[in-house]
Amino acid sequence: MNTKLTLRLDEDLISRAKRYSAKSGKSLSQLVADYFSLIDANPTTPHAAPTPRVRALLGALAGATVDEADYRRHLEDKHR
Repeated sequence: MNTKLTLRLDEDLISRAKRYSAKSGKSLSQLVADYFSLIDANPTTPHAAPTPRVRALLGALAGATVDEADYRRHLEDKHR
């Protein structure tokens, strides 16, 4: 059984939601229903502890001055 729900939201948020709705092909009602379903859903996989390899990498780039531009240059050089 469907029941009507009234929401009071910021106009900008409503506009963005409507654009997203149009792009996704789902109604706003379906998007809200999907979100509400996620709130109550149980995660299928509990948060696992990081593996030893991941733990070894934690902090590896602390203090690094590498930015996105450096990475893009690396990719350009790599794929020439």
